[in-house]
Amino acid sequence: MTIKVAVFDAYGTLFDVAAAARRASQESGGAALAAHWQQLAATWRDKQLQYTWLRAITGQHEPFWRVTVDALDFALEAHGLSEQATLRDRLLALYRELDAYPEVPEMLSRLRAGGLPTAILSNGSPEMLLDAVTSAGIGDLLDAVLSVEDVGVYKPDARVYSMVGARFDCTPKEVLFVSSNGWDAAGAAGFGFRTIWVNRAGLPMDRLPDRPAHVLTDLESVPELATAP
Repeated sequence: MTIKVAVFDAYGTLFDVAAAARRASQESGGAALAAHWQQLAATWRDKQLQYTWLRAITGQHEPFWRVTVDALDFALEAHGLSEQATLRDRLLALYRELDAYPEVPEMLSRLRAGGLPTAILSNGSPEMLLDAVTSAGIGDLLDAVLSVEDVGVYKPDARVYSMVGARFDCTPKEVLFVSSNGWDAAGAAGFGFRTIWVNRAGLPMDRLPDRPAHVLTDLESVPELATAP
């Protein structure tokens, strides 16, 4: 079936979630972070995702910014940096303007040039997504930015994936969904999307009932897969 829209997860897929810690470690005053910014970034991300799943399961939804702040506070304490108030503030500010991966603008431009609408479907709150899209300069390459705040639950809940059909008047099989999160790609595949897992880290496939149709190491070949039969 012909693909009618290409939809992307945001954090970790279009935007580099490690960029905030990396940039903070390189700035003046970042010495406390320089030795282990990668570990801090990984803990921050792991807790951020864990908190979305727990909140979805328990029905205790809070916007993604609250989850992001809570996850950072955990990570800072876990790495002995909980007293670094200035560092905390700087990391949160940098998270609002994460770097897009280098291939993102050209990849989105190629999709649009081929007549395919593009969109973000993200756990991120609308304000966070607006900041990230604006900072990356890709707003004019997106037809929609969809946030889970419209349904009040996090991915991989089916109510999130159903937002795409409501916005673009299409069936799940007409959606190409791209995510760097294996669990998200699997969840979207189970919903009926044609999915791509962007496995930049070379991780094993998640042991879940559904699997992505394609596995890539970056986003460069997404336009070709979007038009493949």
